[in-house]
Amino acid sequence: MARRFAALLLPALAAACAAPPPACPPGTEAATVSEAYFGRNVRDRAPVSEAEWRAFLADTVTPAFPDGLTALDGRGQWRSREGRILQEDSKVLVLILPGQDAATARARLRPVEEEWKRRFRQQSVLTVHRSACVAF
Repeated sequence: MARRFAALLLPALAAACAAPPPACPPGTEAATVSEAYFGRNVRDRAPVSEAEWRAFLADTVTPAFPDGLTALDGRGQWRSREGRILQEDSKVLVLILPGQDAATARARLRPVEEEWKRRFRQQSVLTVHRSACVAF
């Protein structure tokens, strides 16, 4: 009997200890904010031009996120394996995705990342996904 009681009680206690996500204040809704950082340097050629970025935005990003987005200019910096500080112009894509969790946002953004890497021979695209409360 004690084992059966413990087997029933432990899942209930574990569920009670798991903190639910905080509720959004009135007038806002839960969303995922996703950011993607697209480096513009391309090996063995000139950096990605504004015209190339606009074409990528029009034919790849906008169809994937037709409800809206923000694109910003950025300047990234990191330390190479050799210890040198490297800098690169970038484009930062900011997406506000109401009612979507990070896994869904990641799945939607992944084809955009893959197309950038394929088209401009990039190794990676830095992405960040976080929860937020938003109001429009």
